[in-house]
Amino acid sequence: MAFSMAGGGPSSPQMNVTPLIDVLLVLIIIFMVIVTEQKDKGLDAQIPQEQQQTNAPPPVDRTIVIEVQEGANGEPPTLKINQQDVKWEDLQPRLHDIFKARAERVAFVKGDDEVDFQYVADVIDLAREAGVDRVGLLTERR
Repeated sequence: MAFSMAGGGPSSPQMNVTPLIDVLLVLIIIFMVIVTEQKDKGLDAQIPQEQQQTNAPPPVDRTIVIEVQEGANGEPPTLKINQQDVKWEDLQPRLHDIFKARAERVAFVKGDDEVDFQYVADVIDLAREAGVDRVGLLTERR
């Protein structure tokens, strides 16, 4: 056995960190791949698209827009279906009559800024009970 007298004592063990760093890098890559593979699923939004200008005759407008307008002096809001006044109690039967013969059961709700959202939610609920499959919300362009 050979002893080293030049250093002044036995050498201390040293930890090899290279394999540990390799394992950590592999784990980081795995987690990055997993995070990019997961896609958040939100609600499907159906937004009305602008019509393109053509020389063809204008198509028949089959869009149903239910307007919820602010009532006068604290009264409940007034309702209109495509610019025709409708009473609250007549809304569901009227929508049922409109959509009973249609294959496309889509309606849009347009509410004034001053109207409580509860009234808009009530209109959406009544429309769904009347047989409307999809209800969209319209906003003003600014």
